[in-house]
Amino acid sequence: MGGGGQQTESSEPAKGDGVGPDGERGGSAVYTWEEVQRHCHRSDQWLVIDRKVYNITQWAKRHPGGIRVISHFAGEDATEAFVAFHLDPNFVRKFLKPLLIGELAPTEPSQDQGKNAVLVQDFQALRDRVESEGLLRARPLFFSLYLGHILLLEALALGLLWVWGTSWSLTLLCSLMLATSQAQAGWLQHDYGHLSVCKKSGWNHKLHKFVIGHLKGASANWWNHRHFQHHAKPNVFSKDPDINSLHVFVLGDKQPVEYGIKKLKYMPYHHQHQYFFLSKLLNTFHGFLYRITSTSIEHTKPKDRPLYVCMFLESHWFVWVTQMSHLPMEMDHERHQDWLTMQLSATCNIEQSTFNDWFSGHLNFQIEHHLFPTMPRHNYHLVAPLVRALCEKHGVPYQVKTLQKGMTDVVRSLKKSGDLWLDAYLHK
Repeated sequence: MGGGGQQTESSEPAKGDGVGPDGERGGSAVYTWEEVQRHCHRSDQWLVIDRKVYNITQWAKRHPGGIRVISHFAGEDATEAFVAFHLDPNFVRKFLKPLLIGELAPTEPSQDQGKNAVLVQDFQALRDRVESEGLLRARPLFFSLYLGHILLLEALALGLLWVWGTSWSLTLLCSLMLATSQAQAGWLQHDYGHLSVCKKSGWNHKLHKFVIGHLKGASANWWNHRHFQHHAKPNVFSKDPDINSLHVFVLGDKQPVEYGIKKLKYMPYHHQHQYFFLSKLLNTFHGFLYRITSTSIEHTKPKDRPLYVCMFLESHWFVWVTQMSHLPMEMDHERHQDWLTMQLSATCNIEQSTFNDWFSGHLNFQIEHHLFPTMPRHNYHLVAPLVRALCEKHGVPYQVKTLQKGMTDVVRSLKKSGDLWLDAYLHK
């Protein structure tokens, strides 16, 4: 489950993973939710998919998406996440058979933790409609042209520097072009990483490694390991690595108060909305130092200036786009919510426009992307009205902001959290 749906024969579970409590195979036992929920520890993990109970204790270590993303659902119903993350859930189910130890007792509800059964069923009906209308199928031409415009910008910028040198005016122009190509390459690798482009998982993985490895200079495995945890449990402390700020920031409404009560002051958190900007400069400076120390001195010449300016511009571009849809939203410890409610509480959209779509790689439709992570981005706007209607029916907030408000809310949320920390630190 999760981790990009790497559906390969080499991932088949070893025999013995699915042995029941009496040494019996075949999954004939029945369990209550209370029994399932007791198996939520690192050395003892069960989960439920479509009312079937699976022992994933050993399999989690070999899970193609990594041990953490599947372990986050130990003791829970993982049906919605399982369906959301895999291109072909029916194909993956055959690998679950050796892990089967039983099923829920007939008297047990299909949903755990008191989830709204009607909402879950309505969302499943929406997903069935999405699949039947072909909204999970990509248009290859769209992504081919997208990759083409990235390569063209890269080649044009490097060609200009090669022919006309590195004057400051040309440096600025080429830096803008390289920052644009790098940011757009970041959005494209995200598409391939989510298996939303090609019909076959293998081709998505190959193209993902090409774009993120050769165009971005990053690790596909590292990205998968972190990013699918974020999608599995967005804005959940200890489960979403994107909000693990390593004590540099305190986020949301609860963490600042917890830090304040414990008198933790690793940083002056009431000023975090200010040093947030400084942190971006430090990131760029760190990259600058890394490149200087990892290359010979004669290579750190004016021709490298566009690269450093590009790093600065792209760093800000990436951070603002990715944070404006999550950082101002709810952050909490595990609450065991259904898929729709969990994703909507942690995400918001930015208004649609041709520029916003391009600038954010269609991640202005963050809600739709989180609900349907394998959906190709050019279909987000088609499913958005259906999602909004479902949210209105069940009273789930569906937030849409302007681009400007999305960015300013990042700073506002940091200031609010910092103020909460200071109040708790001084008075509680």
